[in-house]
Amino acid sequence: MKLVLASNNSRKLRELDAILAPLGWTLVRQGELDIPEAAEPHCTFVENALAKARQAARLSGLPALADDSGLCVDALGGAPGVQSARYAGEPRTDERNNARLLSDLAALPAGTPRSARFVALIVFVRHADDPQPIIAEGEWPGEILAAPRGDDGFGYDPVFFLPELGKTAAELEAAEKNRRSHRGQALARLVERLRSVRR
Repeated sequence: MKLVLASNNSRKLRELDAILAPLGWTLVRQGELDIPEAAEPHCTFVENALAKARQAARLSGLPALADDSGLCVDALGGAPGVQSARYAGEPRTDERNNARLLSDLAALPAGTPRSARFVALIVFVRHADDPQPIIAEGEWPGEILAAPRGDDGFGYDPVFFLPELGKTAAELEAAEKNRRSHRGQALARLVERLRSVRR
């Protein structure tokens, strides 16, 4: 069964394809079907993921999968949240986003808690108007450091500290990160639910 991924991220495609292949699903990136990226105007991860999945399903005529994820920092009222990828504006770079995050936190009173969590929402729709989409969520708690640490990972990984491990997400080996991460949790839950999907 063919399934369209509402993303043009090749790394994401490989990761998801390896997980879904044993279930008999074959993933195709939306760009290969000339489907443009959907607008993400909503203030929640789930609404943005649903918008992306529904557009991909509508324009392809296939079942669709989409995700939306980001970092939520408690002291910043949940920011950067759905704006995580573009927190520092254009041009979008991890370095600029991390610099803005650390600057925003440094401006708060000394001793302000730096608790945060990565959140991932993955949505599957059988068709564009599916009234019962499958939604899987993952959450990864941690804290924000005052300065980046570690050379692996991407995004906010170098400033996202895991107290129980004494490491940042950028200091974890890829396999361990994938096992613990918000996206890894959401994918595991999604796979369990997809096993029961009627095709």
